Amino acid sequence: MKVVFTCGGTGGHINPAIAVAKLLRERKPETEILFVGADDGMETDLVPREGFRIETVRISNYLRSLKPADIWHNMKAVVIIRQALHRANQIIRDFQPDVILGTGGYASYPMLRQGVKNGIPTALHEANAVPGLATRLVCDKVDKILVSFAESRNEYKHADRVIPVGMPVREEFVFTKREDARKALGLGDEPLIVSAWGSLGAREMNKKIAQFMKLECEEKRYRHIHATGSFGWRWMPEYVREHGVDLRANPLVTMQEYIYNMPTVMAAADLFISRAGASTLNEIAAAGTPCIIVPSPNVTNNHQEKNARILEQRGAAVVIRENECDGETLYRAAKELLEDKERCAKMRSALREMAVIDSAERIYQIIMQLAKSR
Repeated sequence: MKVVFTCGGTGGHINPAIAVAKLLRERKPETEILFVGADDGMETDLVPREGFRIETVRISNYLRSLKPADIWHNMKAVVIIRQALHRANQIIRDFQPDVILGTGGYASYPMLRQGVKNGIPTALHEANAVPGLATRLVCDKVDKILVSFAESRNEYKHADRVIPVGMPVREEFVFTKREDARKALGLGDEPLIVSAWGSLGAREMNKKIAQFMKLECEEKRYRHIHATGSFGWRWMPEYVREHGVDLRANPLVTMQEYIYNMPTVMAAADLFISRAGASTLNEIAAAGTPCIIVPSPNVTNNHQEKNARILEQRGAAVVIRENECDGETLYRAAKELLEDKERCAKMRSALREMAVIDSAERIYQIIMQLAKSR
């Protein structure tokens, strides 16, 4: 059997594909696996690290704007996409896949489209509550549409093709025990708050967390670990000092560029504060960690807020819009939640009910069914 995984752009698109590919390699070691991504995407780094071969296509995004420069960009994008479709045909002819699975990003569109045209069984996985552009372009044509949230079914014309499967996350998020995690981090009884705005960091939200930290240092009630992201790390340490926060004198509050041991930290946390990327929300659900979510307003179709509202409707999250909060608002919301033990317990239960811990297994089984149908 030969399987193509096509994805690109962000970890939220790439990591689910890697998780399923690893399960496929474990269950069916004779299977030939090929990844196809964008020639300038982070997948060209992440995929080879996991021991998988990757081919690339040149791809371009589409700008929803009538500005002259953006219209020119879109005209060039049409040419690039045509070239990408030709490249996809070449890859299909050379590799002869039995199944193609796309997990999002513009890079997935050429392979899925040409896979359908060549009669190859195809499936796509949409991580967000609402489909992105690449998904919309092919969802009426693929054999199966796999979604993270059952509530997303109504977003698709062919609801009979839609299968809720959750989103694959690392097993450590599911199985790391809170007691073991807190012991590993050397924590006592003090409540732990963890905050992060993604791998790059969001400048305005990092500024608000600086104000949050100042209030924490004054009260000295909580342990707090904040990840600034790579851009935030360049300026935030100095910014915090300039705003009267001396972290050296307040060891309960710490700041770092990344949290590399996130499954351990999330399991130990009493509260997690973050954006609403689909990958992050599924990790929070798997860990069952009470959360405050501030969706990014700078995303297509406002999909982060729509992701977050699904959790909110189930009692699994507190959602605050970015333009409706500052550091003091966030700190007040955090204190209110941490002091309400009953609500935190209900939130943990709601999150665990949402978590699909066998997501990779479900997708694997669908791949196998598609392969047999050929």
